[in-house]
Amino acid sequence: MGNSLFEQLKKTGLVDEKKAKKAKHSQYKNKKQKAKKGTAAPVDEATLHVQKSQAEKVEKDRQLNQQKKAEAEHKAIAAQIKQLIDSNRIQDSDGNVVYNFTDANVVKRLHLSEKAHKHLVSGSLAIVKRGEGYELVPFPVAEKIKQRDEHSVILSEQTSESESLENDEYADYKIPDDLMW
Repeated sequence: MGNSLFEQLKKTGLVDEKKAKKAKHSQYKNKKQKAKKGTAAPVDEATLHVQKSQAEKVEKDRQLNQQKKAEAEHKAIAAQIKQLIDSNRIQDSDGNVVYNFTDANVVKRLHLSEKAHKHLVSGSLAIVKRGEGYELVPFPVAEKIKQRDEHSVILSEQTSESESLENDEYADYKIPDDLMW
């Protein structure tokens, strides 16, 4: 029972010691060459599952980092807008003249001084949204705010008087000063 195939072949005389050693040596060489040539070792499912989960985790982390970066950028822009408004808002704009404007299809009103009303109508001032309230800022500041966030600027129309006079068809007709509406 303890006889191996090699011993049985040796007893029958089909194989001698030299041939057996040579056969074992060639089998060993073949195995070694196959392993060196890059024949992939059998991959188990657990390794594939781990690699797949690591790839998914890397992708998820990348998306989270991108989202955090976008949020930080949004906060930085909001801080810049707030700083621009705080440092450049018109302080003495409260008065008894009512100015109506629209914000998101809702009519809003501001009480302005006559001087602020004139500047707003002429286009040298603009209305910007700050939180739940509204502020008046100079037109160049409103342009800077508009570059950062278009939705913060509610009303900014700068019209130069020379352009309006050139395009005005009724410039030759003078309006009487005593007309009251």
